[in-house]
Amino acid sequence: MKPDNDGNVSEFILLGFSEDPKLQPLLFGLFLSMYLITVLGNLLIILAISSDPRLHTPMYFFLCNLSFVDICFSSTTVPHMLVSIQRENRAISYEGCVTQMFFVCVFATLDDFLLTVMAYDRFVAICHPLHYTVIMNPWVCGLLALGSWILGSLACLLQNTLLLRLSFCMDVEIPNFFCELKMMVQLACSDAFVNNLVMYFSAVLLGGGPLAGILYSYSKIVSSVGRIASAQGKLKAFSTCASHLSVVSLFYFSCLGVYLSSAATLSSKSSSTASAMYSVVTPMLNPFIYSLRNRDIKRALSAFLLKGTTKGQLS
Repeated sequence: MKPDNDGNVSEFILLGFSEDPKLQPLLFGLFLSMYLITVLGNLLIILAISSDPRLHTPMYFFLCNLSFVDICFSSTTVPHMLVSIQRENRAISYEGCVTQMFFVCVFATLDDFLLTVMAYDRFVAICHPLHYTVIMNPWVCGLLALGSWILGSLACLLQNTLLLRLSFCMDVEIPNFFCELKMMVQLACSDAFVNNLVMYFSAVLLGGGPLAGILYSYSKIVSSVGRIASAQGKLKAFSTCASHLSVVSLFYFSCLGVYLSSAATLSSKSSSTASAMYSVVTPMLNPFIYSLRNRDIKRALSAFLLKGTTKGQLS
């Protein structure tokens, strides 16, 4: 590993899950399968919602955005890992590492924001049903989605810009299968006080803020549902939130596991496993959670697949 002209490293080594050659085919097959399931599952959600006019509502508009972000999220990390396993080369260039870290940050932040917006959508639908179409009009939905993209990109651009001022020692090994901000800052040789300050402030603002918004929305939802007289009405109201709550829990618990594991140890196996939960497993499970617990999605998927089968038979 040679330093560049500025005395910085030109590449990093991603340690991944294991260096055992016997496990590499298993890891390759496992992550290739998970990636294909992620792309196919989320793509089916997008196509099913797009093809069914009855699902052209704010809730499913945000779900389409979430599915698209999940595809991009997995595509940022898994293909490079698969190529590295196939070529038996764990190195990643400095520029490639910084670029990958930026997009991982952007798509993780977008996941966070979109889950918050979806919680707000459920809050308006349940607590203010008569004003729902006025409050959640297409213009507002578009602004919320666009605002999430802009805010997430700007926040991550700031993190990346600050990272560029850091220098790294020779033989830098990243105990993960992709470049992650927290680990990159921990491995820097130069003073990273400003980076840590901005990173933790951003985590509180961009992580804690949306989580507080989700908790507030659901506290109001629970309070509103509690005033519904019929048990069937309560069940219907909660059923519209069940899928979203499952995804929120999976996302936040897995992200928390990443930061707890990286704070406790720099072990490659523990860090990679925790990171895989929110960057690979969660995007893969989201389509299943929404399709299995949502009758509208089931109906739209069935209609879309039936239409595709019918066209195939006619041709």
